[in-house]
Amino acid sequence: MDPLKPTTGFRVLKLFKIFINWSFSLHTARKSFLSYEVVDMNIFEELGEKQSVFKCKKFLDHRFLPDNLPHREDQIKSVAKYWVEALTNVTPPDVTIYGKTGTGKTAVAKFAKKQLDQVSKEKNVNVRVEYIRCTDFTTEYQVIARLCQQMGQDVPYRGWTKAEVINAFRNLFKKNVFGNDLILIIILDEIDILLKNDGDGLLYTLTRTDNVSIASISNFVDFKQFIKPRVRSSLRDREIVFPPYNAQQLVDILDERSDLSFNSGVLQDEVIPLCAALAAKEEGDARYALDLLRTSGELADEKGTEMVYEDYVREAKDQIEHNKVTDIVMTLPSQQQKVLESLIFLTKHKEEITSGRLYDVYKDITKGDSVSYRRIFDFINELEMLGLISTKTVSRGRGKGRTNLITLQCDMELLEDAMWSG
Repeated sequence: MDPLKPTTGFRVLKLFKIFINWSFSLHTARKSFLSYEVVDMNIFEELGEKQSVFKCKKFLDHRFLPDNLPHREDQIKSVAKYWVEALTNVTPPDVTIYGKTGTGKTAVAKFAKKQLDQVSKEKNVNVRVEYIRCTDFTTEYQVIARLCQQMGQDVPYRGWTKAEVINAFRNLFKKNVFGNDLILIIILDEIDILLKNDGDGLLYTLTRTDNVSIASISNFVDFKQFIKPRVRSSLRDREIVFPPYNAQQLVDILDERSDLSFNSGVLQDEVIPLCAALAAKEEGDARYALDLLRTSGELADEKGTEMVYEDYVREAKDQIEHNKVTDIVMTLPSQQQKVLESLIFLTKHKEEITSGRLYDVYKDITKGDSVSYRRIFDFINELEMLGLISTKTVSRGRGKGRTNLITLQCDMELLEDAMWSG
């Protein structure tokens, strides 16, 4: 036997040690891997620890109702001076609130509701104020069923006759323990949507129900064209017009919200004035100003910066406009998209766009699969309500009548991208 050659037992012992070391290493590696898996699995924990410029983002949501509404004190008083009659057990007159998007109409109505609810509870007055968003409840049946539910009566959204729902609603008007009749103020936000979808049946029912006061909110001063004369004459409405905010007023609003929403010192000095200036150009839209500020902050978080810079506001503007136009265009019926395509064609060729000329181009594009000329007017009204176009009535001169001129109101490249990028 060679003395330098390992014995069989030695070789076995060595192999055993190698196996033990390998097994231990494998166990350690497996344990480390599993530990890593457990630590790395919870993505929400990881994202929650990520640095952010925000303190609390919810205060930049336009649905948030602050304790103070800057530059809307007069409008709050205008609503309150009518609703205060309810505290003396008198049904207030109907109120109609007009104003462009983002001028504080909904916020003022909800603010006044909150304060009246508080006072009526303290004084034991039998008054209720109920808010209905007519984009969510678009028919008379749905609105009345919703009112019943809000007032504690379980009424389904389908299955009953309209008469049954109305009777259930009217049966809710009972005296309180002090013998006072219930007075109900109903806020109908974006009422033009309901009127256009379902007619004026709801207003007919409500104006013929005792102790009901209607507060209608609309972006459009001409929404009453959808109300028949017999119903319009029953409305005892007082009109309140909300003017657009100016740039300085928007700065004041954003200053208050930013203190609640952002960490101290993260906003570059130019950010809020730029958000306000851009929103002032959009007809004084505070909702748009808040969206700009929030999106600018979100961009800062995405980029991993500790500050919100002026450039982020411009980037936010492009992002918001792109998303808005894309969302609108994607939900339009195909025939309305063809009308938009016709408008793009005429705008590119720098033609004066009348409804007649638009219809001619539309028929060429649809190649016979077209709707009537009268239906085109409906499409034009809808596109104007969506903010994609504007119309202007002009006189052609003595004896030549009047005509409507149509103009695109959004960037053409943006519109084309939304139309054909998919």
